[in-house]
Amino acid sequence: MSQPPSVILATASYDHTIRFWEAKSGRCYRTIQYPESQVNRLEITPDKRFLAAAGNPHIRLFDVNSNSPQPVMSYDSHTNNVMAVGFQCDGNWMYSGSEDGTVKIWDLRAPGCQREYESRAAVNTVVLHPNQTELISGDQNGNIRVWDLTANSCSCELVPEVDTAVRSLTVMWDGSLVVAANNRGTCYVWRLLRGTQTMTNFEPLHKLQAHEGHYILKCLLSPEFCEPNRYLATASSDHTVKIWNVDGFTLEKTLVGHQRWVWDCVFSVDGAYLITASSDTTARLWSMSSGEDIRVYQGHHKATVCCALHDGAEPSS
Repeated sequence: MSQPPSVILATASYDHTIRFWEAKSGRCYRTIQYPESQVNRLEITPDKRFLAAAGNPHIRLFDVNSNSPQPVMSYDSHTNNVMAVGFQCDGNWMYSGSEDGTVKIWDLRAPGCQREYESRAAVNTVVLHPNQTELISGDQNGNIRVWDLTANSCSCELVPEVDTAVRSLTVMWDGSLVVAANNRGTCYVWRLLRGTQTMTNFEPLHKLQAHEGHYILKCLLSPEFCEPNRYLATASSDHTVKIWNVDGFTLEKTLVGHQRWVWDCVFSVDGAYLITASSDTTARLWSMSSGEDIRVYQGHHKATVCCALHDGAEPSS
């Protein structure tokens, strides 16, 4: 068997396919047909072995290093679009959020769903706090909730803007900040007070009018190996991605090149590059230093709505 690629880059589109790309050359080397539904979100396991595709209403797990078109596992207890999916840092369990109003936890070593939390509104986004013991969800009614996995309950609720959907959430790698982006182009930033065992102390830090009058479809804070630079990327329906310096939330760069909505973005492990996915059918690779797109991934026939990248080391076993 050939050596698995060190960089895993995948995209999914309304054309009902998932594509794997050679990041440097831009060549698509594998296409998975996904006829049952659209794919809303992609995530790669920490060990780079599997790709999770969140659809409607199921989550499918595909083997990254196989050419099999069939999923190795299906997770089926959601009843509507799955909008969020992610993995705990050891890859032992997966979390998901759905328009059915629930957040679920799945042990990858056992069948079925182990836990379910009721958000009472369509869930658009879920992130795992770096402490690995709390999930934060954002929903269509504008609620942000913290789910304490140790206490098995909701430990905190926030509503930054009444009746304005929270579209995307992101947490700084060290747990110091959380950012929520909404349907009115605004980002709310909170400092998460340290020194406490739980992270439920949200201290308002900043309100950023990032893309006024447009949706922010994804917000993302830069990873640990980007230090000492700290950035916030905001992908928008205004066709751009903006890069903000977290120190003062000043605009660092605007990434211009996509012709339609930009749905998703993901940083490389060192924060030097950003991958984006757009309704213009393409995904793009951007240099953070120049703000230019250095590679265009073309092959999808309809909107490309999500992307996943894993170019870091696997966790040491």
